[in-house]
Amino acid sequence: MLNSTCACPVALDRCDRCDLLLGLPGLHLISVDRARTGFLLEVESCDPVAGCPGCGVIAAGHGRIVTSMIDAPWADRPVRIRWRKRRWICREEACPVVTFVEQDPAVCPPRGLLTMRALRWAIGQLRREGATIQGLARQLGTTWNTLWSQVQPVLARAAEDPTRFEGVQVLGVDEHVWHHRDPRLRGPKELTGMVDLTRSSHPVARLLDLVPGRSGKSYRDWLDERGEKFRKRVEIATLDPFQGYKNAIDDQLEDATCVLDAFHVVKLAGAAVDDVRRRVQQETLGHRGRTGDPLYGIRHVLRAGRERITGRQLARLDAAFAAHPEHVAVEVAYHCTQQVREVFHQPTSAAGRRLAEKLITSLPSCPIPEIARLGKTLRRWKTAFLAYFDTNGASNGGTEAINGIIELSRRIARGFRNFEHYRLRMLLITGGLDASPHTQL
Repeated sequence: MLNSTCACPVALDRCDRCDLLLGLPGLHLISVDRARTGFLLEVESCDPVAGCPGCGVIAAGHGRIVTSMIDAPWADRPVRIRWRKRRWICREEACPVVTFVEQDPAVCPPRGLLTMRALRWAIGQLRREGATIQGLARQLGTTWNTLWSQVQPVLARAAEDPTRFEGVQVLGVDEHVWHHRDPRLRGPKELTGMVDLTRSSHPVARLLDLVPGRSGKSYRDWLDERGEKFRKRVEIATLDPFQGYKNAIDDQLEDATCVLDAFHVVKLAGAAVDDVRRRVQQETLGHRGRTGDPLYGIRHVLRAGRERITGRQLARLDAAFAAHPEHVAVEVAYHCTQQVREVFHQPTSAAGRRLAEKLITSLPSCPIPEIARLGKTLRRWKTAFLAYFDTNGASNGGTEAINGIIELSRRIARGFRNFEHYRLRMLLITGGLDASPHTQL
């Protein structure tokens, strides 16, 4: 036999190649039936003896019982396995165990409905292929509740594994909305997500956890639960310009460098020039932008980087700025915004830091109120803003990428109702869980 652990005599009429296709060590394929709902495989083991789990004495055989379980699909059809398990009787009178049935956790957990192979297949499809529970249940020929009742404990054990928080040196934080129903029925809409941005052990960002609420308290409590060892290991903490998260970092991550995300700095600058354009539009024409209005026609060009503007677009900008004397405010705001963008495109970190310090000093005194407000925001976040140049360009970009994966997964599933289900699914999809140790043969 190909299976070196097989104790069956060679004379038995079994096919080695069929056992190889079955792929379950220690089990022989007895028969295959093709039913309307899929394939039905009947298997049995070849163990001639078994020790009592209570006392270890060799037990006597007492027939077989048949149990059914769901296996991974084959040839695009559901598969059911009927396992003819041996029943044993312990002859030791002092042993509390009277009878027992053979078990093999590598094939199927005790009282399990899915084989370990089916569990690995389902979790892999959820993790890498963007599948849904309902879609996988349809391929397995079962129901949503049956499949999730077997997958959920595996993911829960993986989520409780403390080793997944090891090695975090760069920590990102961001918020997102996970539902749009009444919070009284489904809890808080906003969630705070913590992301590991360390590039040493993990080449890409991975979600560490999701907690209800968008506040400094939610972030602070989560950091407090991780323990002193975790907090001491974090060297860089990136965030959006939200003071609540900044307070939590200052309180719990005293030794970490707080870095304001570059994308959100540029976003604030872009929002400022948009506000100036809308205000000047109302002051000069008395209405919102319409087709044919000079400022409305350049609204997209104003957000583009100066280095990417074509000659035709530059001519449109010049024509719009010269169309009315009041448009000079938009022109000044545009150039200030481009200077903020250029902070992150300097050839060296030292040059970028010098330009950033210059803007922090000059922008708050700008006569244009929107640009002055932008300058005051940058001045308030000065330390976190300038820390970008001391940390080799640390950013919260990986956190935003994780949010994009979460948004896509939520659309594929057409929404979620249960927060814990949502949390486990998102941790799995974004690489925050390693379920492989819990599904190994």
